[in-house]
Amino acid sequence: MAELLAAKGVMTAEDLIYHLPFRYEDRQNPLPLDELKPGETASVIGEVRGSILLRTKRMPIFELTLGQGRHAIKCIWFNGTYLAQRFHAGQTVAVFGRVEASRSTSNLKMIQPQYEILASSNEDDEAQILEVGRITPIYESLSTGQSGARLNSKWMRKVAFHLLEELRDRIPETLPARMLERLSLPSREDALAAAHFPPDGTSLAELKEATTPAQKRLIFEELFYLELGLELKRRRMKKRPGVAFETNEKVREALREVLPFKPTSAQKRALGEIVEDMRQPSPMRRLLQGDVGSGKTIVAFEAMLVALENGYQATLMAPTEILATQHYLAARKLLERSTRNYRVVLLTGSLDEDRKRSTRSLINRGEAQLIIGTHALIEEKVEFDKLGLIIVDEQHRFGVLQRFRLMKKPNVAEPDVLVMTATPIPRTLALSLYGDLDASVLDEMPPGRSPIITRRVTDDKASETWLFVRSQVNLGRQAYIVYPVIEGSKDDKPELDFSHDEIPEATEAATSEPTLFASKKTARSKAKAPSKSRTKISADLFPTTPRAPLK
Repeated sequence: MAELLAAKGVMTAEDLIYHLPFRYEDRQNPLPLDELKPGETASVIGEVRGSILLRTKRMPIFELTLGQGRHAIKCIWFNGTYLAQRFHAGQTVAVFGRVEASRSTSNLKMIQPQYEILASSNEDDEAQILEVGRITPIYESLSTGQSGARLNSKWMRKVAFHLLEELRDRIPETLPARMLERLSLPSREDALAAAHFPPDGTSLAELKEATTPAQKRLIFEELFYLELGLELKRRRMKKRPGVAFETNEKVREALREVLPFKPTSAQKRALGEIVEDMRQPSPMRRLLQGDVGSGKTIVAFEAMLVALENGYQATLMAPTEILATQHYLAARKLLERSTRNYRVVLLTGSLDEDRKRSTRSLINRGEAQLIIGTHALIEEKVEFDKLGLIIVDEQHRFGVLQRFRLMKKPNVAEPDVLVMTATPIPRTLALSLYGDLDASVLDEMPPGRSPIITRRVTDDKASETWLFVRSQVNLGRQAYIVYPVIEGSKDDKPELDFSHDEIPEATEAATSEPTLFASKKTARSKAKAPSKSRTKISADLFPTTPRAPLK
């Protein structure tokens, strides 16, 4: 049994007590069968009157008849062969599910209900007390296989009950007493006891919404220690050696050369915050958040230029080859304005092996300064010469370990990391999810951008949606559909074949953009053309002396 529990991560009594119910059933006053109504979800306790296994051409169907006096309800499970030996006449069974009307008889039915065989009258009274006449906790099974029946809800209730009894007055408190008093939260021991076995008078609605005082306490405890861990992580990060980038006149001149338009105040503010972090001797860990079109990419490219001008490599990792290729082409176009001879390379999984080997060689020798790619960047074969800055685009689509592997590529000092997202994240949630990251927000759109209108349409309005799309196409406009792929080949992007062709160096002008980005190009051409005048980057954006730390 210990091995079965260990497989589920349950190693101690504390682990088991924190295996909390995932739902509750009101068995205080079970509904009589004659009061059930089709369409409602209910918990019913009845006596097994009979069962039958029907073998149809499509699948076996198991039917169980539960009765109360003169009334009965049918419970139906598809592919229910495994249930045929589990029930016998006279058992008391609790079922939970949606009540439906039966076409063939006047009785009601439940399809695929959750069930539990309750203690019979000849079993111990303790089981009866824990299962009937109260709000009953329902647990997820802790095991599978032949021994699984021992670790089901009934088993968990008995074990949790005895554990809580044995540990009474012995469960240590972990939160300060003043905090509990200020927030009106129960003690840890009281919260665990009430979460497993809600006392009389507990609201079932609050239990379902996880808003009882006991549940609030346990939720707060988990969040509190998550945030405490993130804060400790942030403090440890500040002690690690990083790269202290210089931001002198040479860097400002490089930025002036490539900046295609006058930045918004939000972009200036975000870049200032990023550069201030890059000037510090500890590694930067910052989140750049902004809506689509707010100008995150140009801010990221400016940060990469700071690294390049300091003699370091910079890399940008995107979740898809389409996005990585788009960033690659945008970087090349932007650097056409520069008098510096930076080399930009693209590394993706669909490149042929010779091209991959050649690109990895350029990266390893330091001949490629700006590296853009996908998950291929975190492969063990990829070794950087002097990596100083990592940009992760659409960061929510990468796992923590993937980012960590890129950060831990062999380097003298730990590189700075900037992660970007276009997903709107409220400040409180951002602190909860990314408490170890400093946040910069682009809350202003560049001038000349058309407003973005977002509408949510239900299925019953589908025909109107297609009529709208047709009308836009008839006006000479374009439309595209984003369809999420659940499963598919990793190498299913033949439309990116053009990216594998030899492209001239960054100092040479590109003749045209690929048709893949025609929609974006058309949209830009209709917008007001940006000013071509060089933008003056003020010295206060890149101070030459360290700023005083915030008190």
